[in-house]
Amino acid sequence: MAPSRAPSALLLHSLRSLAIEVPSSRAALRTFATTSSTRQETEVQKPSYYHHPDPSTVYVPRLERKLLRAGQFPVGSRRRRAALAQSPGIPFDELPYQCFQEARQILIADRAEKLKKIETERARIARLRDVDPSTFPGGELYKQRRLNSMLAELERLKILADINDPNVKRRFEDGKGDLSKPIYRHLAERKWREYPRKVLVQRIEQMNVVPDVIPNVDPALDVKIVFGNRIVQPGEFVESHISEAPCRLTLQSYERGEKMVTIAVVDPDVPNIATDSFDSRCHYLACNITISPTQPSVDLATLSPASQILLPWLPPYAHKGSPYHRLSIIILQQKDNIPIDLEVAKKKIQRDGFTVRSVMSRHMLSPISASLFRTQWDDSTAAVMQRAGIEGADVELKRKKVEPLPYQRRDTSRMRG
Repeated sequence: MAPSRAPSALLLHSLRSLAIEVPSSRAALRTFATTSSTRQETEVQKPSYYHHPDPSTVYVPRLERKLLRAGQFPVGSRRRRAALAQSPGIPFDELPYQCFQEARQILIADRAEKLKKIETERARIARLRDVDPSTFPGGELYKQRRLNSMLAELERLKILADINDPNVKRRFEDGKGDLSKPIYRHLAERKWREYPRKVLVQRIEQMNVVPDVIPNVDPALDVKIVFGNRIVQPGEFVESHISEAPCRLTLQSYERGEKMVTIAVVDPDVPNIATDSFDSRCHYLACNITISPTQPSVDLATLSPASQILLPWLPPYAHKGSPYHRLSIIILQQKDNIPIDLEVAKKKIQRDGFTVRSVMSRHMLSPISASLFRTQWDDSTAAVMQRAGIEGADVELKRKKVEPLPYQRRDTSRMRG
């Protein structure tokens, strides 16, 4: 007797389709007319699962690719979509697949335990705030240090209470997470650090933003650059006519509370023909910008010239023949969220010869993130320079010819005429 063989993939797909579509096709919907003596029967047929896949229940890879080609994205994870497809009409909390309900009972008990710890920690914090600082050996400084440690522990307990909740994970996967809550900030930061932050750090180090512009940076904000409707990836080339207008930034913070930051757009690749080197130029500088996890968007074109903008936007440009220019976007956090006095700061700010290090030391700023895009000479650069009143649109830079050393020169007298 021939050995038994495993069913083919086509047979498995057929069985799955039968398990999903047969019950719905058999359950015909009948409607009866009350105004007529004759009974009318109509059947409503459910659209085919394979011809019209649902983004919330599709779990077959072939149908997922079909949805992606149509411009639709499957919702959530494949495991959840499979559970919803095989259990129609059942709420997500009551899905009866595998040992889901037994596991939920364990998670609910664990969450109740964490909630008790949260209430205990809150009571401890309230008692500590009422204590006189003079009773501590370190005074007010010791009290604040201990209070900050207890608040950090409270945030950790809040995350542990919700991190295993399937409803929380479902809302986060669907893009409906509320970043005002610690659990969603934790999940968003973890997702950012898995890949996008690694790409950002690679671009900053590979293109020498560190140490050419700033001495060091440990990115804590997710920086996104948008010119018009175009999202610019870190280090991407941007045409001159696109970067002529100021960009919009998304500075996504994952820490609780507001931050007051300074934004600097610096070009460290300005050619200096006299010294045969490169200088630095500031294309934009603004301070006293408040961001938070729920309000990350910053439009550089709409900031206040009276209280925020130190240097207005200068369109990025590169002379013909020069190498590409790195437009570095540096995010600096202001100490204790103290605003900077613009009248005092403007006296020592200039575009040419600008250095971020001097601004950091003068106003006690610390870098918390950075990004960059690149520009080079293109067909629209000359027109952009003329509209901005920048001289040198007709100048072409050429590399200086390097003469060979004497022992490397050819002896032309010995060559045939």
